[in-house]
Amino acid sequence: MKIVLTGSSSGIGRFLADTLAARGHEICRLARSPQDGFSFRCDVSDWNAVQSLAGEISSKWKSLDALICCAGIQDPIGPAMEIDPLAWRKNLAVNLDGTFFPIRALYPLLKKSPVRAKVICFSGGGSTSPRPNFAAYGVAKTGVVRLVETLAAEWQGRPPDINAVAPGAIFTRMTEEVLARGEKLAGSDEFAGASKLSRDNAARLEKVLGLVEFLLSEQSDGISGKLISAPWDPWSDFSKFRDELMKSDLYTLRRIVPEDRGRNFGAK
Repeated sequence: MKIVLTGSSSGIGRFLADTLAARGHEICRLARSPQDGFSFRCDVSDWNAVQSLAGEISSKWKSLDALICCAGIQDPIGPAMEIDPLAWRKNLAVNLDGTFFPIRALYPLLKKSPVRAKVICFSGGGSTSPRPNFAAYGVAKTGVVRLVETLAAEWQGRPPDINAVAPGAIFTRMTEEVLARGEKLAGSDEFAGASKLSRDNAARLEKVLGLVEFLLSEQSDGISGKLISAPWDPWSDFSKFRDELMKSDLYTLRRIVPEDRGRNFGAK
């Protein structure tokens, strides 16, 4: 497959780029610090840069089979009413704009794929429940998940398939940031969790890779608009109940309401 992968210089993005390339895929790497091979330096939060880069990619490839959006930042860390609003803006730009811009710019190439094209985005902590002291990151990643659902609805019944991956706890530079900020800014629970997290990522990264390869494969054709946990969800069996899955709200962001909507929770 011909795959564009953002955030390929470190962490999960670099692992996926290196591993997928070793398994025979053609990888175009986009990163602020690009590695060797078919790669470009790119700020994915800059629309003009992304749009220009899409033109360069289209001069090399006439179609694109998959886009994997891994670029992201975690800062600012700390109570929301104490963080720098400009740092908040940068976080949303990198995480949310930096997901939408490559999809928007490369969509014409994805539509030309001779196979069913795929888009894989990454969620993160705070996208399904509140994450104190990580407001910007949590809000941006929630936006990514909703973007995935919205685009899947707009593209219903036709490619590309688009899904979000929840990778689980993996020791990366983001973990190091939590440890560096300390308990005061990150919070006691976050700091304790980061302190206990093993630096041996092999097994956890293999689960992420397995899910990504499933989503790139024909087995996932027609599965779209879902938030899927690499370590916890039974994604290897999704193709067995594809139709049921796509008609349900499973693996999506939804409001929970009581069966009796008129229920008065204050009544005795």
